[in-house]
Amino acid sequence: MKKLVPFGVDALLVIVFCAIGRHSHDESAISGLFRTVWPFGTGLLIGWVAAIAISASALPEATGAAAGKPGTDLVTTLRRFDGRRLWPTGVVVWLCTLTGGMVLRVLSHQGIALSFVGVAATVLALFLLGWRGAWKALGR
Repeated sequence: MKKLVPFGVDALLVIVFCAIGRHSHDESAISGLFRTVWPFGTGLLIGWVAAIAISASALPEATGAAAGKPGTDLVTTLRRFDGRRLWPTGVVVWLCTLTGGMVLRVLSHQGIALSFVGVAATVLALFLLGWRGAWKALGR
């Protein structure tokens, strides 16, 4: 259960990011929230899967699999995975959330503007990397 807390924090922050954006454009923060959240939420999920895959490939057992030794199974990978890490987890999650969100917005005809990409990159970095940096700085 404790392993899911970082994902929950990320998901909550993505929802807050979308709600702030809707509110700043005088759109209903609640009624159309799902339409705004789903592209970034999907990007977030992709980011978490990618971060777990990267983490698995970095484990010593993963290199042993290539040498004919038993490899890392999913349970071991998930047990060792730390969603609070700034690098590479936080950076991968941030980049996938941003790029996945933007690509899916374009594909769903929601549109993007260069200024929006810059604001989204900054705010999502502050949110998704910020709490991880604070966690690390506090020595947790």
